[in-house]
Amino acid sequence: MLIVSILTIVLGFFTYFGLTAVAPGEARVVQLLGRYVGTLRTPGFHWVNPITARRRVSTRIRNHETGVTKVNDADGNPIQIATVVVWQVEDTAQAVFEVDDFLEFVAIQAETAVRHIAGSYPYDAHGDPRLSLRDNADEINERLSTEIAARVSSAGVKVIESRIIHLAYAPEIAHAMLRRQQAGAVVAARQRIVEGAVGMVEMALARLAEHDVVELDEERKAAMVSNLLVVLVGDRDTQPVVNTGTLYH
Repeated sequence: MLIVSILTIVLGFFTYFGLTAVAPGEARVVQLLGRYVGTLRTPGFHWVNPITARRRVSTRIRNHETGVTKVNDADGNPIQIATVVVWQVEDTAQAVFEVDDFLEFVAIQAETAVRHIAGSYPYDAHGDPRLSLRDNADEINERLSTEIAARVSSAGVKVIESRIIHLAYAPEIAHAMLRRQQAGAVVAARQRIVEGAVGMVEMALARLAEHDVVELDEERKAAMVSNLLVVLVGDRDTQPVVNTGTLYH
């Protein structure tokens, strides 16, 4: 009876220490004497060899937000950029055995990819037919995701999405770049106004000639065009002048 009791107690401890609970959204990496045996992924109770080491690895989707990083874009302008990376452990064995700490590995590789992408494209294309960080956000985010995925694949990590959440010029050049953008907006607005004014002048001359309202020689046409353009393009209210003489005086 004593021997049976001892064997029962030993068997009970053996059975107890072999039980392993796996919660949803996690896995257990099993090692036997330093050798990788397998991974428990199915939620519930499992029994494995009690002398094995079982390491818990979360397989839930995670977010990693990089801090605001100051880098130079493709034109050499200092900018500030920050991104968020959505990732998940896909291969638990690689995540545990290929790198020392896969969390730190993902963080470092994500920041490295962000710096590389930010330095490969300009902040603003300024009308050039090339990709820019500000104007082509979808394309840049896609390329960023591809590069991060390639960098962290050795750790068994899958990148679901990455997106730029902060993008701005560095404070030392922000004011100068703002003035440049304002100047560009003013030039574009002036160009639009001039195009519209020329069309209105052409229409006015055509309508006058069509209805024989008045006959104008080339010199008077030029004067009329000049006056209309001044009125239409000028940024101040015009002052009307009443002509009490003839058309030529």
